[in-house]
Amino acid sequence: MTNGLDARQWVNQHADYLYSFALSRLNNEEQAKDLVQDTFLAALQKVDSFEGKASERTWLTAILKNKIIDVYRKKSSGLKLVSESEAIADQEGFFEEDGHWSDKYKPVSFGIEDTDNISNKEFNKILKKCMEKLPVLWHAVFTMKLVDEESSENVCKELSVSPSNLWVIIHRAKVNLRACLQKNWL
Repeated sequence: MTNGLDARQWVNQHADYLYSFALSRLNNEEQAKDLVQDTFLAALQKVDSFEGKASERTWLTAILKNKIIDVYRKKSSGLKLVSESEAIADQEGFFEEDGHWSDKYKPVSFGIEDTDNISNKEFNKILKKCMEKLPVLWHAVFTMKLVDEESSENVCKELSVSPSNLWVIIHRAKVNLRACLQKNWL
């Protein structure tokens, strides 16, 4: 195949990785499978645009990331965004006037510093379950910004949220994840 790509080997070499990547971000097996197939089809259509600046897997993953962002965008369109007054009200009680955590809401240690692989697997399983409970938009923002390490500008653009909404959503997601982890992990 042109550009050093061998599409006949994509399924054998990359399908499992791409599926795991999609599943970890969408928490939906059927949707993850569909997106991997869509990724392969899109890559076949764009094979002439592959410049070889990245590895084949990196290129396929980039295509898949864009497809996942499209899913996030579709799921989050029309969802209610947070007003600034709601954001301020939402934070009441969590922090003291000096900006430090109030004693009631102060985070406690999760104990994930442990190098025990079994504990880490259990923690990751619980974290995944907690993330599934987040509203769709929160899950999308949290995953793009903190898991995929996308820039704030890109997250705002792709999901049509303002920068202030982005930070409110991230804050709310973190608070909810923390509460869920403290309830189910500690």
